[in-house]
Amino acid sequence: MFVIQVCSNAQTTNEQSFTKNQNTMNKVKQIKIGELVFDCRVSGNEADELVILLHGFPESSFMWIDLMEDLSKQGFYCIAPNMRGYSKDARPKKKKDYQVDFLVDDVMQIAKSEGKDKFHLIGHDWGAGIGWKLVYDYPQNILSWTGMSVPHLISFAHAISNDDEQKKMSGYIRSFQWPFFPEFLIRRNDFKLFKDLWVHSSEAEVEDYLSIFREKKGLTAALNYYRANSNVLKPDAAAADLLGEINVPTLFIWGKNDEAIGKTSVENGHDFMKGYYKYLELDAGHWLIQSKYDEIYPAILEHLEMFK
Repeated sequence: MFVIQVCSNAQTTNEQSFTKNQNTMNKVKQIKIGELVFDCRVSGNEADELVILLHGFPESSFMWIDLMEDLSKQGFYCIAPNMRGYSKDARPKKKKDYQVDFLVDDVMQIAKSEGKDKFHLIGHDWGAGIGWKLVYDYPQNILSWTGMSVPHLISFAHAISNDDEQKKMSGYIRSFQWPFFPEFLIRRNDFKLFKDLWVHSSEAEVEDYLSIFREKKGLTAALNYYRANSNVLKPDAAAADLLGEINVPTLFIWGKNDEAIGKTSVENGHDFMKGYYKYLELDAGHWLIQSKYDEIYPAILEHLEMFK
């Protein structure tokens, strides 16, 4: 099933809505997976159906606080980990330790630690990239999948190589491959480059992000997602059987003013959807949860309720 819904109302920031719960839900649970310890925000009753939420770059699990609070009130148990490298005690030193298969396994092990063999999955940006790989590798474990901003990785990789608009948009990915210099540029003027991206985020949210990137090796760990997975963002990734058709019930949300993800990769990504699929296009940029919460929350809740 394929459904397209476009919201074309004027872009608003909805900061008041996004920050409404940030003082009421901030419970952090540590989950140990092998030698790594993940800091995970949690909300709801552990007996309820599990929802795992994956943040992107440069953010943290803090971005999900409002959504977790609202979903838990509807009978879902929500876990949002600070991902590998973002949790201080889950920060291996080697670049190769951030390959996507390890990132996928982290999520599966977190679910297993909670005694859940099936769960709903939500991801934004890098969290969406990890999510596409996860739902392809483990479709039997995923009740529903909500991807935000980043489309199917094979479509995205093909656009990076063949679409002039996406090539330009993705120039930062190529620059991140250099050692040391990207860290230097990002840290200049107290992370001004990042602060310019976080214009829709609350002061508390920004401070949470900065607390991670100011830590020793925290920024390098986050950049290692790009450095360790350059093969995933090449068009021959499909031939390597890294990713293919998606049969898990999927909701994909994209902002038509996204500064990093062009329309070509999004439209071509539709071709990989072979099960239930709903596409929601918003009049928004990349930072969807912060700028369009009032439209995103009901769409996600409907999707989760449909596949409970």
